[in-house]
Amino acid sequence: MTAKDLEQIMTILAEKYPEPETELNFSTPFELLVATILSAQSTDKQVNKVTERLFKKYNKPEDFANLERRELEKEINSIGLYRNKSKYIIETSKILLDKYGGRVPATRRELTELPGVGRKTANVLLACAFARNAIPVDTHVFRVANRLGLANSDRVDQVEEELMKAVPEDSWADMHHWLIFHGRKTCKARNPECNRCELKVYCKYYRERSK
Repeated sequence: MTAKDLEQIMTILAEKYPEPETELNFSTPFELLVATILSAQSTDKQVNKVTERLFKKYNKPEDFANLERRELEKEINSIGLYRNKSKYIIETSKILLDKYGGRVPATRRELTELPGVGRKTANVLLACAFARNAIPVDTHVFRVANRLGLANSDRVDQVEEELMKAVPEDSWADMHHWLIFHGRKTCKARNPECNRCELKVYCKYYRERSK
């Protein structure tokens, strides 16, 4: 893909999705941390339903650190993998209190040392809570980046690396959101709506399907 093609893609995505922000509802970095842990293999819509109620009762590390796992499991049992997520959230809350004075650390290394926090979750925190340059790669970003030809890998870490090389650093977070929105609305996993996609002229996947 040429630099000019990438520039056109970014222009189109910016016009199509003018407010590139996470759809997870949160008011503090800690709330985003909890919401992002909950979002693994779940939808933002479902997580927001749960956290709307949950954060009215518990919204600080000390609130969760003092909970029994069964109590938290009851609060989040409509979300997949809720037992493991309950464990991660409680353990993470205790570490935040013991090691960071109740604050969420703002480096990738420290974040990924927390239970239930992988590189993608850490990057979401960096980009959305701390306004740092990062490209979290979820299933939508992975799929759309490979289809467009912005990346060419079956490894998440490699896709992230290739996107970081291709996309200007000050647009990393925006590109993350643009690819997510485009993956949800147009470039869907099973039935991508290629014929109405504004990016098809630049898309490797569309060209190969059209042969």
